[in-house]
Amino acid sequence: MGTTGEVLLVCSGGGHLRQLAGLVERLGIAPDQQVWVTFRNALSESLLAGRKVVYAPFTAPRDGKNFAKIVAMTASVFRAHHFSAAISTGSSPAVAFLPQARLRGIPTHYIESAARADGPSMTGKIIARVPGIRTYTQYPVWADRKWNYRGSIFDEFESGPANPSPRTPRRAVVSVGTQEGYPFDAMLASVIPLVSGMDEVLFQTGDADVSAYGIDARASVPHAELKQAIADADVVISHAGVGAALTALEAGKHPILIPRSPERHEHIDGHQVQVARELARRGLATMRFPGTLTADDIVTASNSTVRTTTPPPFTLLASGG
Repeated sequence: MGTTGEVLLVCSGGGHLRQLAGLVERLGIAPDQQVWVTFRNALSESLLAGRKVVYAPFTAPRDGKNFAKIVAMTASVFRAHHFSAAISTGSSPAVAFLPQARLRGIPTHYIESAARADGPSMTGKIIARVPGIRTYTQYPVWADRKWNYRGSIFDEFESGPANPSPRTPRRAVVSVGTQEGYPFDAMLASVIPLVSGMDEVLFQTGDADVSAYGIDARASVPHAELKQAIADADVVISHAGVGAALTALEAGKHPILIPRSPERHEHIDGHQVQVARELARRGLATMRFPGTLTADDIVTASNSTVRTTTPPPFTLLASGG
């Protein structure tokens, strides 16, 4: 990246955080240069251990009260640090911090989430209106003079060979993420009967009521523990969040991704369909909807592999005027 001094890295949690944490290495930003602003949760505490972190109030979609709190904290962050650049992958903290960074003359960059295969998010549309902020897409299909393509977080992976000795999966991780206020009952109802005969299943079920299923479930799991469970599992079945997908891919797993539906009030929009579709296109995951997953799908996914590859550097543009 070629910058000296501290770099502001600002984003919300989950997939936004996982993407930015992965991209900083390709950007060449050393750990001692990084100053993070994000939400405090098990993922951020684990992933950013040893980094300088300022925790922002968790802000749900359309949560004006807590967004105002993030805006209020921007001044103190800029007073405490002399930033040579500011970079974000979204969501609400990006809207609070990036325009302020640009007003202060800081080279500022917004990288749209890999969840957005068809065009920018609402956050991206807002940021793109701010003069001088450089904007990037992770999909060449909608790159233009405003949205620059420099690569994707998924470039770090490629489909690997099938297991030479096919196996019957005995250990699974089933995860719906931790999106507050959006239980994913349809996925759980579809998946639980298919994994009930396995020897070991880690169920991470968010805020869904799973009392009727008779399973040993946990609302959330510390990131380090979940990462290890995925590494040890024969198969991973997950909602189609970018962060969840990246954790599985990094472990060499070919996950089964089940997108949340906004029509069933499982998320605010349909971006998870875009994530699952893109990873299926790359041969890195299997996409299924609740009720369509089969036992054969689980066996096939458990015998498929993913391997890491060396992606090109992610090169940022010179700051706009």
